[in-house]
Amino acid sequence: MTTERIGPPSIADEREMMRAFLDFHRATLSMKCDGLTDDELREQSMPPSTLSLLGLVRHMAEVERTWFRRVINREDIPLVWSDEMDYQVAYDASASTRSEAFAAWQAEVEHSRRIEREAESLDVIGHQPRWGEDVSLRLVMLHMMHEYARHNGHADLLREGVDGTVGA
Repeated sequence: MTTERIGPPSIADEREMMRAFLDFHRATLSMKCDGLTDDELREQSMPPSTLSLLGLVRHMAEVERTWFRRVINREDIPLVWSDEMDYQVAYDASASTRSEAFAAWQAEVEHSRRIEREAESLDVIGHQPRWGEDVSLRLVMLHMMHEYARHNGHADLLREGVDGTVGA
């Protein structure tokens, strides 16, 4: 599998720019996993960390689900891997496969894209119960870019540790 990553436009309206940057970061995470076996995707960083590329993909499925479906769309659904709202469960990819993790992540990304497209504006309001406050779709989109950018930095280091691949 080779991920196609399209750079964001230099000029666009706010919403299109935010969509493009978020998709760029989504594609970056996928790209960091290209060409690796399930075992390589499960390789952990350095002890005591259990972080792996597959764990990051699973985590981002939970993050997409939470911010778009639970917060913006106000769906009363559990996390993908935890009925107790334990986000750490997603990081344990020891028994996971690429197909299982990527199917869950890609499904959540599609839900997120649909929710964003159907929203009247970036000013649509959802509720973040962990913070106890209302938030706009604009904040959610910015938060998601931040979340991906941070974890893509982890993915850079993890990928380099697996097979020496660096860059982009």
